[in-house]
Amino acid sequence: MIGWGISILLLLGIIGGHLWWRRRYHSLALGQATEPAGLTDALRMTDMFTNMPEGVLVTDHKGVIEFANPTFCKLFELADDPKGKTVMEAIRIHQANELVERLREENSVVQEEFMLPNLNERFLQVNGVAIREKQGRHRGAILVFHDLTQLRRLENLRQEFVANVSHELRTPLSIIKGYVETLLDTETDTESVSHRFLKKIENHSNRLTFLIEDILTLSHLESGDTGLDRREVNIHQLVQGVLDGLREMANKKEVRLENNVPEDTCLFADSQRLFQALNNLVENGIKYGGACVCVCASQANGELDLCVNDDGPGIPAEVCDRIFERFFRVDKARSRELGGTGLGLSIVKHITQLHGGTARVESELGQGARFHLTFPIRNMTTGIQAEAT
Repeated sequence: MIGWGISILLLLGIIGGHLWWRRRYHSLALGQATEPAGLTDALRMTDMFTNMPEGVLVTDHKGVIEFANPTFCKLFELADDPKGKTVMEAIRIHQANELVERLREENSVVQEEFMLPNLNERFLQVNGVAIREKQGRHRGAILVFHDLTQLRRLENLRQEFVANVSHELRTPLSIIKGYVETLLDTETDTESVSHRFLKKIENHSNRLTFLIEDILTLSHLESGDTGLDRREVNIHQLVQGVLDGLREMANKKEVRLENNVPEDTCLFADSQRLFQALNNLVENGIKYGGACVCVCASQANGELDLCVNDDGPGIPAEVCDRIFERFFRVDKARSRELGGTGLGLSIVKHITQLHGGTARVESELGQGARFHLTFPIRNMTTGIQAEAT
């Protein structure tokens, strides 16, 4: 996200500077410039582009390269200045060429990532924006290239570390749990000190197992490599499956579960990931809520909102913005007592974002909590009538 913001600022600066430079250049060429500092200012602007640590490429309306800074040439190992060539002729990267073509029609900042297989597997991110006149006529494009190779390598190392540590923890943990279960099966006196200690070991072993699974899941989601198996999903049936799976837990805590999603509500989504997100929210409602957990749906402004409500003690308003952070707990002691890992809501947020949606919470102390998962409804059919906007 930081890189994306920097890219936008760079593009805005480059566009402004490039347009100013073009005006100054044409003024000088036509003999219309009167300020003696005009040429000096133009040269300074060119120096700024030249010395940028990111690769900068400027093309004209035909896709022919007008300017390429030294960083761009270094990234693509170009021996000669590519000025006067098309993007395809200069670097032979289809994605970059397609990006230039897209910018003929699009006005927003466009982003792509691709790998250069013949250059030691370099990973690049390119952000491009079109240059247009006031009348809207396309004059060219500016592309900024970031070398993500080192970041990708560090991310791969992080994933390998998490996977290896989790694997190394799983093996001894499975052995511990096996011995504990065996000892509990042979223990006849359920009130003995040894039985109580064994139950504590079992509970903490289970909690550690859940934590390892959540860490692996979150690491996989955060990596951005998670593919979604998107299909049309009946949300009412999905929610019913979630509630049926948690019915026993709810009955033990005397919590009523309600499915108020219309039966014909559908969403183009990954059913397993969406099931996981809703399951985490409903399970939290059972653990920390009150007497009822309800799932409902509504549609407005081209979005589908899935809401999981509970009538529990609520969440302080000042911590609502932090509720989706990793390992953040409102009540740390109670969360550990109930077996929470502190990662469930963070997983919910990442699953929702993978679908192009947003996750938020509305709550006040004593007023329960309402968790909203909002998704764009393109490719979706639903029987819910859109509310007036």
